[in-house]
Amino acid sequence: MMNIYHNSVLTNEAIKGLKIYPEGVYVDVTFGGGGHSKAILKKLNSNGKLFGFDQDPDSFENKIDDSRFELILANFSYLTHYLKYYEIDYVDGILADLGVSSHQLNKKSRGFSIRKSSRLDMRMNKSQTLDAYKVVNSYDERALVNIFKGYGELRNAKKITQYILNHRKNNEIKTTFDLIDVLKPIIPIKSKNKFLAQIFQAIRIEVNNELEVLKSFLKQSSNLLKPGGRIVCISYHSLEDRYVKYFFQNGNFHKNVEKDFFGNPLKVLFKVGKLIIPSIEEIKMNPRSRSAKLRIAEKK
Repeated sequence: MMNIYHNSVLTNEAIKGLKIYPEGVYVDVTFGGGGHSKAILKKLNSNGKLFGFDQDPDSFENKIDDSRFELILANFSYLTHYLKYYEIDYVDGILADLGVSSHQLNKKSRGFSIRKSSRLDMRMNKSQTLDAYKVVNSYDERALVNIFKGYGELRNAKKITQYILNHRKNNEIKTTFDLIDVLKPIIPIKSKNKFLAQIFQAIRIEVNNELEVLKSFLKQSSNLLKPGGRIVCISYHSLEDRYVKYFFQNGNFHKNVEKDFFGNPLKVLFKVGKLIIPSIEEIKMNPRSRSAKLRIAEKK
C-alpha cells in the first residue's frame, strides 16, 4: 500500500470525539489516505466494522487490508444507499474530513492548484462530465456571478465574470494558468493567493456540487446514527463550517431552531463540546491543517 495523500488532520481529536465503541459500526466518508480509518480500526475489536467512502479511484492505492474494513468507491451522498446494500441500517459513528486532499492539489492533471498549469478540471469524481472547463467556458453571466459571489464570497463577482466573458468571446480558457492570466488585471497584489484560492474554490464547489452533497450527507447521518452515536466533521472553509455548525446546533441549515407545535426543537443531533482547531505544533508539521475546524455532535 502506497499512501499518496496528506497526513490526516486532527486525528487524535477526531477519534476522541467519536467515543468509539469497540464492537461498533463506523463510517469514514472521506477515506483519502486512510489515516483516520487506520486510527478507528485500532479502537475496534474483532467484531467491529468500518466502512470507508471515497469517489476518487486514486484513494484505492491506500486500501487497508483488514477483514473489518470495506472501501466503497462512491460519493458520500450515497451513504444510506450503500450501507443498506451491506445490510447496515444504523451506525455508531461517522467521520467526515471535508475539502480537497493534498494528493488532488499536488497532482497536476487534476486542475485544483493555482500553482500548476493544467487543463481546467477540478473533478473529484473523474467519471463525471461537468468540469471546470465547462463552467468557465459555457456558464452564462448570471450563473458565474452567483458562483463567484456565493461560493467564493467575492465582492467583485460581476467584474470577475465580465473579464471571463470578454476573453472567451474570441478565445477559450483552457488551463488554470489561462484563467489566472485572464484575471491578472484585477488580482490584488497584496492578497493574490487568497483571491485566486477563492476563485478556484468557487468553481470547484460548483463542479462537485459540494454544498448540496454536504447537506444531503448531514441529513442522512442524523437518520443513520444510533442513539448515543456521534458524528465528527472537519471543514476547511467558512461555507462548509457554517452548514455543519447550524446543523449540529439547530437541526437545519439556518440560524434558528425550528420547533414543533409543543415548542420542542425539531432536531436529533446535539453538539458536543466546543469548536476544535489544530495546535500550533500540528500546523507546523502540516501547514494545510491551519484552516481546519472540527465539530462534534451526538444523537440523543
